Amino acid sequence: MTSIEVRATRARNAIWTTFFVMGILSMAWVPRIPEVKKTLGINNGQFGVVLLGGTIGAVFGAQIGGRMVHYFGSRSVLRAATLTMPAGLILMSLSTHHVIAMFFSLMVMGFGYIGIDVASNTQAVAIERHLKRKYMSSFHGLWSTGAFLTTVFGGVISHYVSPESNLVIIGSAGAVFNLIAMKYVLHDDEDFHEGSEESEGKISLLDKRYLVLWLIGLALVGALLPEGAVSDWSAILLKENMGIAKGLNATAFGCFALAMIFSRMVGDRVLTALGPVKTVKLGGYLGGLGMGVGIAIGVPLSHHSKILALIIINIGFIIAGLGIGPMVPAMNVAAASLPGIAPSVALARIGIIGMGAYFVGPTVTGGLAQWFNLPVAMFFPTATLLMAGWLSRSLK
Repeated sequence: MTSIEVRATRARNAIWTTFFVMGILSMAWVPRIPEVKKTLGINNGQFGVVLLGGTIGAVFGAQIGGRMVHYFGSRSVLRAATLTMPAGLILMSLSTHHVIAMFFSLMVMGFGYIGIDVASNTQAVAIERHLKRKYMSSFHGLWSTGAFLTTVFGGVISHYVSPESNLVIIGSAGAVFNLIAMKYVLHDDEDFHEGSEESEGKISLLDKRYLVLWLIGLALVGALLPEGAVSDWSAILLKENMGIAKGLNATAFGCFALAMIFSRMVGDRVLTALGPVKTVKLGGYLGGLGMGVGIAIGVPLSHHSKILALIIINIGFIIAGLGIGPMVPAMNVAAASLPGIAPSVALARIGIIGMGAYFVGPTVTGGLAQWFNLPVAMFFPTATLLMAGWLSRSLK
């Protein structure tokens, strides 16, 4: 192996770690959401507004992060972002009795999350180029692995550890592991963050030459919005609308995340066999139908048989996770491969659209839940997943 291949291999392991820790940090509070919502003393609509803090942080972070990576390199941005996100989680642990403080804590976490996302995906694209192998889907698979483990861990310890202590422990541990991983990522002169000589480091929001980024971004909305809705609302859906006991109500996102782990770990092979267009198309249609049918059958059935209802609705979330898994990596690769624009800038642009929706989605779902009810509101993210399948043509 050449020296750059050795460094790229080490960077691959470090970025695997970064994605893993990012999954843990971003979903650490999912099993504790019902408790946090109760402690804050707010209804579904108000909780949805609180979640908007993460949206603002993510959109602002994406706009800055892409340019920062383009001008300074992904490693420099990663160093800052991998400390910002754990700091947001720790701030959340101090804000469980204060609505406004929780709003701003989510802003910090969203800002750090998108910074890690743009810089890590830029590193991932460079690692694939250096090693001439596909790794993007497995990188995101490690994110799903971290998300799953922290969901299970949070559900298990929810009877023994307070949400505040839970978040402090995970936030502190995440910061330590991130600091270690940063020693091995690609240097700023090895990550192709500037693209080619003709690549642009800044494009206007409505630049017609890059309309395809909006189409890919909207498809990303369709895939990420259900993911955000499942992570933030599934435990509440199972507890408040189906009467599922504390701890077990976290199984919905656990099943969803486990399915995503599997589909992303095999996603590189799937993308090679089917191509990105068919992968996104099948994932969107099958995932959307599975999630919708699971909710439509599971919620009414819970009034007669909670165990059977829990099994059915979790099967629906499993199908949705299998469908969504390889969709996001496929879209990231497509955006980063566009000629004439720096990879980090393209990733940040679809990130503004997609990640904004990831955080806005739960807010909209909360508003719909307040206006109608939560089971009806969950058909909104189901519809966006079907939309993503239809928009798969933009990846051509």
